[in-house]
Amino acid sequence: MKDQMDTLLRQLVTLPMTGRHIIAIAGAPGSGKSTIADHLAAALNAQHPGRAAVLPMDGYHFDDAVLKDLGLLPRKGSVDTFDAHGFLHMLQRLKANADDTIAVPVFDRKLEIARAGARLIGRDTSILIAEGNYLLLSRDPWSRMRPFFDVTVSIEVEEQTLRRRLTERWQGFGLAEADMLRKIEDNDLPNGRLVAAESVKADYRILT
Repeated sequence: MKDQMDTLLRQLVTLPMTGRHIIAIAGAPGSGKSTIADHLAAALNAQHPGRAAVLPMDGYHFDDAVLKDLGLLPRKGSVDTFDAHGFLHMLQRLKANADDTIAVPVFDRKLEIARAGARLIGRDTSILIAEGNYLLLSRDPWSRMRPFFDVTVSIEVEEQTLRRRLTERWQGFGLAEADMLRKIEDNDLPNGRLVAAESVKADYRILT
């Protein structure tokens, strides 16, 4: 994985300092998207402070109250539980880079809610790393996001490894055994299979 990350980082470093470049990182739940996005942003900012920021797709989760009304609360995290159109419009706004500062939502996993305006993206931030499960799906409206991506990255991992990581994640949040197994087997892993089956080919593949 290190060699793949180094190759990707070398390309990102060569991107112009002017304008706004959006990098899309997609992969299954538990594949390591957030960790990789944060690592890339930190590496870029170590060279030029403030050059990069992370835009997590999870900030566009529908609220639990909305999901309950829709009958989707048990499937939270599935493709239908996100405001995909809202994320698409935010990508348009961020790519245009016409505002001095843009506030974006960030999902708080401890509270299980998205906090509005939790991260500020300044005009001088030239590289934005968007990360989320479904960013490279071939279905509408996700497919309409691709023109805004300058570089695309697919994070790939074997299902057995995903299951182990997801088990460790939900154990860390204190889920009961039955609830944890149901969440993993009935939601997280099926979502990961959808990502693998319906995502378009990325510019880079990183195996974790």
